[in-house]
Amino acid sequence: MLLDTASLYFRAFYGVPDTMTAPDGAPVNAVRGLLDMISRLVRARTPDRLVACMDADWRPAFRTASIATYKAHRANPDGTEQVPDALTAQIPVIQEVLAAAGVAMSSAAGFEADDVIGTLAAREPGPVEVVTGDRDLFQVVDDARGVRVLYTARGLAKLETVDEAAVTRRYEIPGRSYAAFAALRGDPSDGLPGVSGVGEKTAAALVRVFGTVPDMLAAIDAGHGGFPMGSRAKLVADRKYLEASVGVVAVATDAPLPPPGGALPSRPPDPRRLAEMDERWGLSSSLGRLLGALAARPG
Repeated sequence: MLLDTASLYFRAFYGVPDTMTAPDGAPVNAVRGLLDMISRLVRARTPDRLVACMDADWRPAFRTASIATYKAHRANPDGTEQVPDALTAQIPVIQEVLAAAGVAMSSAAGFEADDVIGTLAAREPGPVEVVTGDRDLFQVVDDARGVRVLYTARGLAKLETVDEAAVTRRYEIPGRSYAAFAALRGDPSDGLPGVSGVGEKTAAALVRVFGTVPDMLAAIDAGHGGFPMGSRAKLVADRKYLEASVGVVAVATDAPLPPPGGALPSRPPDPRRLAEMDERWGLSSSLGRLLGALAARPG
């Protein structure tokens, strides 16, 4: 199981009341919400291994070099991400408590958590479950190896299992073609404009005919037909964006990562530190649920 950790702790921060605080009044809603999510996933899905994948760089240079607008609207003047101060303060606590509990974390300098997930998923023979609220990770589904996404958009109580068939049902494209579809359609939340005048239906039609963005561009250069009405001119007009989008939208599968481990301990490796953190941050029942879920794992 690979966790898109930022996706989960953002969800916890906005979903758990900010009245959940440490003894000194500091917010811990994201910390406790994330611990509860992991506890629930471990009990429900019983993964053999679990890795919390982290952003080492939320806006990597290799992406902004290709498309300068990538996440630009979410950047502070100093280049950091616009994140509520109350959440920023909790991220080091999340990392420390996961380490003390024995939950493996993985990141790579210059890469996002999506790239860590893409790389680890590509290495595994399968099966792999990716837990995220980010549709970009639909591109990693692979039925042959059992790689699927547990999509959290409706909450952990209503997880949606996304495999190739689910991608096809949702977008009417081949199940492994989400990256090309996303590049054409664009994503305002990531500062990706898409091809002007190409919406989801036209993007899906183009993907069904040509498969990948490079194949679409090659078909244009070769003078091939088969383009949905009016779409050829739109692709030609936005060719520079399309060429750049391929390396921006696609998650990396070659991030420089050591073997992540991920074996879940039945007992925490640093119980003394966990006790100190519990006292300092008031993690109480949330920490107890995590430790209980780890101890209850079969085998």
